[in-house]
Parts: sequence; C-alpha cells; structure tokens
Amino acid sequence: MRVLPVGSSAVLLELDDLTQVLALRVALRERPLPGVVEVVPAARTLLLRWETGRVPDLSGIPWDPSPEASRELSPEHDALGSETVEVPVVYDGDDLADVTRLTGLTSAEVVRRHAATPWSVAFTGFAPGFAYLVGGDPTLRVPRREVPRTRVPAGAVGLAGEFSGVYPRASPGGWQLIGRTDLAMWDGDRDPPALLRPGVRVRFTPTTLRDHGQSATRASPRDAASRTGEELRLGGLEVLDPGPLTLVTDLGRPGHADVGVSPSGALDRRALRAANRAVGGAAGAPALEVAGPLEVRGLGRSVVAVTGAAVVVLINGHPMALGTPIPLDDGDVLTLTAPRAGAAAYVAVRGGIAAPVPARPLGSAATDVLSGLGPGPLRRGDVLAVDGPPWLESSVALLPEETSSASLPRVGAVTELDVVLGPRDDWFTPASRELLCRQEWQVSAQSNRVGARLEGARPLERTEPGRELPSEPTVRGAVQVPPSGQPVLFGPDHPVTGGYPVVACVAAHHLDLAGQLIPGALVRFRAVPASGRRD
Repeated sequence: MRVLPVGSSAVLLELDDLTQVLALRVALRERPLPGVVEVVPAARTLLLRWETGRVPDLSGIPWDPSPEASRELSPEHDALGSETVEVPVVYDGDDLADVTRLTGLTSAEVVRRHAATPWSVAFTGFAPGFAYLVGGDPTLRVPRREVPRTRVPAGAVGLAGEFSGVYPRASPGGWQLIGRTDLAMWDGDRDPPALLRPGVRVRFTPTTLRDHGQSATRASPRDAASRTGEELRLGGLEVLDPGPLTLVTDLGRPGHADVGVSPSGALDRRALRAANRAVGGAAGAPALEVAGPLEVRGLGRSVVAVTGAAVVVLINGHPMALGTPIPLDDGDVLTLTAPRAGAAAYVAVRGGIAAPVPARPLGSAATDVLSGLGPGPLRRGDVLAVDGPPWLESSVALLPEETSSASLPRVGAVTELDVVLGPRDDWFTPASRELLCRQEWQVSAQSNRVGARLEGARPLERTEPGRELPSEPTVRGAVQVPPSGQPVLFGPDHPVTGGYPVVACVAAHHLDLAGQLIPGALVRFRAVPASGRRD
C-alpha cells in the first residue's frame, strides 16, 4: 500500500485492486481512524480526508493485504442474488465509431457485447447517481477521450477502462459515449435517490426509443426559498435584477463524497463567514453568492453586509462600505456593481436566507451546479425571506471580520497559489513538474464552479503518454491534467472521482483565493510541503 499526499488535508491509499479497496473500506468502517472525517473508495485507491490542522495517525490504518481478508468482497460477489436493474439504451453515442476503431469490432458487435454481459456496481462517485459498473466484456476496455467534453447530456452511456456508466445529469466528462437512456439515475424524491447502488446488478437492453429526454428538476428560489404572508413579516429581499448568476449558498454538504456528492458550498468560504458575522449571524448561514451585478429591494427592515469580490455597494444610489453591517429599510434598493477584482461577492442578511427542508438536500442550501442539488439560480421577481428576526432593536456592536491581505485575482494580473505536489506528480516528466510552477497559466473563459480551465504556452507532458489511470477520488483544489496537458483546477462543485492524473492540489489556506479566480486572470503555482505553507 502506497500513501500519497492529496493537498494538506487528505491522503490517497493506493492498493492492488478493487477487491483490496473494498476490504479496507470495510475495515475502516469497523475500526475508524480518529480524526478522519471522510473515506471515499474508487477503483484502486481510497481517499482519507481530515479537518484542516488535525492530521490523524496513519500508522493505525487497519490493513490486512492477505487474499483471505478480501476474497468475498468483490463487487461481483456482492451482486450475487441482489437486485437487477434493466437499463434500456439507444446505441447511437457520439463516440461509438471511435470505440469500434479502438476495439477492432463492428458497431453491432460493440452493442452486442455491451448488452450481453451483466454488470455490477462497484462504487459510486463523480456525481450523485453515477455508478462505476464492472464485469463487462474485456474487449470493451477503451481509454478516455484525450480532451474531456465540457457538457455530456444526461442519460449518456459511456465506457472508460474497465468501467461502464450512465451520466445522471448534464455535466463535463471524458468517457467514450456509446448510447443514451431515459432512465433517471438520480431522483431526489425517490428513496433511495440513486437507482444504481453498490452491489446492484445491471443489464443494458438495446432499444429503439425515438424520444429521449431527462429534465433534471431543481428547486427554484421562487418555489423553495420564497415566502408570503405571515412569514414575510420577518422581512426579506425581492430580486429586481439577478445579474448573470446569483445563487443561494452556505458552507456546503461535506461528508457525502462516497455517494457521489461533492462538498459544494461557497467559492470563498472565508468571505461568506465574514458577511454573516458582520450582520451578527451564524458563520455558515445561507447567503447570496453574486457573480456580477445584482439589484434587490428590501422588504421590511433588515441588516445586510457585502464581502468578497471588489464591488461597489449602493443603497438607493449612495455608496456604502464593504464588510460592514448596513441597515436596510423597507423599500430600500441594494445594488452591487460588477466586480473590479475577484469572482464572487456575498450578501448576508441578519437572520439568514430562508431555505426550507425541501431546498436543503443533505442538510445544505448550497447550489451545486454539477449535481443539480440545491435551489436554482435567482430569477427576477424572486422573493427571499429571512430565517430569523432580521432587525434587533437593541444596540449590538458588530465588527466586521478582518479582510484578507491577499490581493484578489484580476484580469491580466498574476495570483500565486500554494500547492502540494501529488498524488500523481510522478506521472509527469521532471521538466513538466518544474514547468507547472515556473509557467504562468491563464484562466479560460470555460470556467465555472466545477473547475477553472487553465491555459499555458506549453502543456504538461506525461512520462507515459498512453497510460490510463483508474478512476480515483478527487478534492477541491485538485489540479487535474487531461492528455492535452492543459490543467483543470477543481472548484467546490467538482466531480467526486476522476480518471485524469492530479499533479498537485491547492493548499487549504489558498482554497478561498483560488475560488475568486476569474477568466483572464493569471495563475502561478508555488510548491509547499503538505504540512504547511512556505513563506
């Protein structure tokens, strides 16, 4: 077993095969390591994550590599006698021709072999409802695409290495697409919400469905966080102009990566906490994350604060200070301009943005753009209530949290980010490992909360260009490198697992700064030890 660093708050345990991974996962359930808050299995690896600054004693890992310890823990064995799910597939995928070329089979034979063999769910990851299926015909093992797609449609059926899988919703992805299904893989109203779970057997059935369409439903703030009548007597906000993207967010939903749900939450957690503290609220209370201009009207009396990106804050056209509590009377209009620096500003309201239980999947009101969990983007006319008394008649001394001394990212300016090399830096040539930290990388316009695509004058080169990496867990801040050699820096809504090597991970103390990156900004990485920053 190899222990590989994953940023400053996690490690990757590399094992021989999936059976050993499952055996160790069972052992860690029976004898958990003190301090470890998350255990995420994948094809050949197991991720252990802990809270920042609380490094566990890894010498206590309950590992028994003997075959006897894990011979009955294979996914095929788990699937014996279990539930079987039939998945109807229209085999007309965009990569079917490439799969025939890679395998030497005809398209008809690819379809026959994919449907002839029963598959079973080994583990889940990447996104909610995404199951990694094993047990298929070995001739169908094909590499991922050299350049991942920015959007794979919901229901797409793909192949990657030894696995097959179905994308539960539209998302980025690099698997070879051979077909599509209209069967919903994830339904928040279903119990359990995931159709395919570890141990379930799967049979793909060729079909000639003419119509295909999955509408991934997401609660709108209009439906999920709006209030009328008695509840609005507490006060609230009416959205006059939501700008290009305004979301409800909080500190996210950590601890669910093993079922394919990323932590999500605010791009800049520190700024969110500062805004909430400035209005006298709980640090993680739901607030608004604003990527661009915003205009809202106060309903009743309330107190708001704005932090994060460098924006101009106006009340009825008059400028107000960032990071300080601002009284808002009934009918007052709060305006935020487009940011001069940084990507996200935060608007907190004393009492917190109200988000009822249906809009708080897995205990969080945060919007996850990859999985579709949480309320949708704000729309003009949405009315947001507050969760508690928005106005305190008594005098309360509220001091804003001290702002970060680090400069916010700007177009054309260089932002330095500390990174911990690994877990797969050895997949890259020595020259490329040096290039990672020497070269400036520009943030592409194709960037969002899932990840920032970086572009450099020279791509990173692998030691073995054709080598395939079995899917393994990832974390926020991971710098993943597809075969193109141009990295992707994962954000809070990142896929839970991925199949491209991660050369480095942003250190915990710079994750918020990385969340403020905007298209056109330049990034320079600086390698630091896993134990802390290098000053």
